[in-house]
Amino acid sequence: MSRTRKSNTNKKPTTVEIVLGSSDTDTVTDSDSDSSDLHSPISEVKKSSMCLLECPPRFTRRERSKRFGQKEELKELMRPHKVAERAVSRKREKLDSGAFMRYFENLWNSFSEDKRTSFAYLDCLWFSLYLQQNIHKELKRDIKTKVLKWIKNKCIFSKKYVIVPIVCWSHWNLLILCHFGESLQSETQRPCMLLLDSLQGADPGRYEKYIRKFVLDIFMEEGRPEKKDLIYRIPLLVPEVPQQRDDVECGNFVLYYINLFMEGAPENFSTEGYPYFMKKDWFSPKGLDYFCQKLYSSAT
Repeated sequence: MSRTRKSNTNKKPTTVEIVLGSSDTDTVTDSDSDSSDLHSPISEVKKSSMCLLECPPRFTRRERSKRFGQKEELKELMRPHKVAERAVSRKREKLDSGAFMRYFENLWNSFSEDKRTSFAYLDCLWFSLYLQQNIHKELKRDIKTKVLKWIKNKCIFSKKYVIVPIVCWSHWNLLILCHFGESLQSETQRPCMLLLDSLQGADPGRYEKYIRKFVLDIFMEEGRPEKKDLIYRIPLLVPEVPQQRDDVECGNFVLYYINLFMEGAPENFSTEGYPYFMKKDWFSPKGLDYFCQKLYSSAT
């Protein structure tokens, strides 16, 4: 795998681009099962499973790479840890996947139908399920195929923006796919991706190669004509957004990122205008707290 990082000398947010070799690709088999709604019938994993949220990795990223290699590194990251019980006791207000999707559904429905037509969203567990299929052989073989079918039913290539909440490695992040229906070779409006992370000190770059493989498989499942090397070159932008104040509010930040992005998303997102409003002073802690109080009260 070759890696290229481009950083702006004016201290603007980082642009990350990853190119993976052919050894990082899998063969995906076909499946007749699919789902397109918010409550996908995922019987293999409980919607509120805390193992996706509260099990910290045993080793640093560098140590994992030295000890295990790529697939074993993933197994170590997903494996239950002996301190998981203590992590659960620290949970307080950290959102599990079930609570997150309930709040997200209320948030989604608060926007007008006209606003929602420009957006699509994926279930917060789909990325994790897709990732786990590569490392947990005891799961049903076709789970990754099902996830890709569910995504295909969302018709994301007809939308300007696709909201992808990610819960993995004990942390919530927000991935936004922009203008995926546009030509990858366009000079005026090209697809790009945004990764919003409220804990950038935890290295959001660890998601890069998995996101790019995920996106490649989405293109392949859709039967798109774009070549693999062009798909891997879709810009992955990591803006410097406001950061969480403790170890439990990453889910709240992702919900607020979604809310503010849907409110202020430009008609045509371009890398020339980036990072737009997504800066360190994007919102205040008071604004976040007020949003959470309002969202939680509406869900009761």
